[in-house]
Amino acid sequence: MPVFRIREAAELLGVSYDTMLRWADSGRIDKTTDSAGRLAVDGATLAWFARQRAQSAANPDAAPVAAQSVRNRFTGLVTRVVKDTVMAQVEIQAGPHRFVSLLSREAADELALEPGMLAVAAVKATNVAVEIPAPAPAAHRPSARPA
Repeated sequence: MPVFRIREAAELLGVSYDTMLRWADSGRIDKTTDSAGRLAVDGATLAWFARQRAQSAANPDAAPVAAQSVRNRFTGLVTRVVKDTVMAQVEIQAGPHRFVSLLSREAADELALEPGMLAVAAVKATNVAVEIPAPAPAAHRPSARPA
């Protein structure tokens, strides 16, 4: 399971580094260390936290959208994967936004989707495609948790 440095976790949640650090230090979110000994958050923990945070921030009385672009890409964390024999349902939490994609089980298996993974929700009209971003350069790549 991937781990994300505090700065990376903050970016994924759409908050400042200081806020994320405060949440980790206060115990609001469990912290760990990466393979280099830096403060980090486990991917599955971050996915759970993002989901809880989004649910508490949901506002059904929000103003309707006046305009939107045709195509958007939202980088976030896979928070849930439900598979049956033919189809899969994948949820991605990108900051305050939750995306749900229905795709073939074969596609979900090929992408090896699981909670805590970094993914991109590519949205066009009513379709949401799930993509896995290319590995970042070594200086910016999240460290994998030691086995």
